[in-house]
Amino acid sequence: MGQQRVWVRGLLAFARVPVWAVTPVDVDGWLAAARARGTGSQTCGQMAQAVHRFYVFVQVRHARDVEAAVGRPVVQPVDEFNRPRRLARVGVRIPPSAREVEVLFSAWRSSLPGVRGRGFLAGARDYVAASLWRRVGLRINETVGLRVGDWYPHVGSCGVLHVRWGKGAKGSGPRQRLVPAIDGVDRLLGWWMSQVRGQFGDDLTDPRAALLPSRCHTMDGGGLRPACAVTLRQGLAGAVGCWLPAWAGRLTPHPLRHFCASHLYRQGMDLEAIGALLGHTWISTTARYIHVPAERVEWHWQQANARLTGRLLGPVAAAGVAGARDAGGGC
Repeated sequence: MGQQRVWVRGLLAFARVPVWAVTPVDVDGWLAAARARGTGSQTCGQMAQAVHRFYVFVQVRHARDVEAAVGRPVVQPVDEFNRPRRLARVGVRIPPSAREVEVLFSAWRSSLPGVRGRGFLAGARDYVAASLWRRVGLRINETVGLRVGDWYPHVGSCGVLHVRWGKGAKGSGPRQRLVPAIDGVDRLLGWWMSQVRGQFGDDLTDPRAALLPSRCHTMDGGGLRPACAVTLRQGLAGAVGCWLPAWAGRLTPHPLRHFCASHLYRQGMDLEAIGALLGHTWISTTARYIHVPAERVEWHWQQANARLTGRLLGPVAAAGVAGARDAGGGC
């Protein structure tokens, strides 16, 4: 936030006009001067994005006050010509279909008993991590940070995971939350803790032990380190390459988080509950995670038309029946 303020003040100093008088030409000149000083293209994009956000704030919160005071509206000076490309693009991550996800995870699960030695432990760990992304939408860093003591199997109807390293607002630090072990996660973690996790060889009674450990890397004080994000990503990528090759290079942990939100929405869970599960602060963020297939949109359209037709034809049909009774002598 402090850097964004510096950039906005820099623009106003360059333009030498008040906030409401800045034009796209001023922004063009300011960015050109920054590039001439050697500022990189990425930083220039961040500068334009900061100004864009500032003017969105002014337009939403203070547009009427400014217009009443100076007699002119506030105009967004970051237009389609000086807006950075990544700001103009909508970041949509379309997840695979439910059938494709089921094919991937069914094949992955079936392959585990045939893996020998310590390769089984790594494969099972990567499968559990990806299942948490798929079923309850954990972020990858949240998954890495899980400890054995964060799993409470007897809390609630299906147990809960204490996510300690949730993504927080800038500067606010980690945001913690409790994630219910819905959609089969309770059975998944029951299997993991009772049959697999103990085979890694460290002290499973220590609540600080990593829930998803590395096979060989230890911490300074003893105990296995958590498997890093790169390792878990590679585990998913390898499985996708084997059993869902059409998605090779495209299906990463975050699209599985989108799949989780879309799947739960189709199952009937409302946006507020999905947002709480995913750790979102705003419902608008959750809404961007919901991807409704075209055939479902068509089905709802047909159902809406059928209901509308029923309401319109209902009175007509009732009037026709009454007319027939009158013509027949009231029988």
